[in-house]
Amino acid sequence: MSPITWEDPFCSEGNSCFRLGTDLDGNAYIAVAGQEDHPLTDTLPSLRALILAIKAGAADHLL
Repeated sequence: MSPITWEDPFCSEGNSCFRLGTDLDGNAYIAVAGQEDHPLTDTLPSLRALILAIKAGAADHLL
């Protein structure tokens, strides 16, 4: 597995902080900040769709 490059944590209201990461194999990762050793992984397009939905307010209840 390629090493994951993590972005700075994204924190919304309250304690909802998560981090996004990518690797050289084209995978994307999302993890609760501080728990990057247990991320969700999927393809970049799949996580990009989830992230865009979260930022648009349509899926913030998932986190």
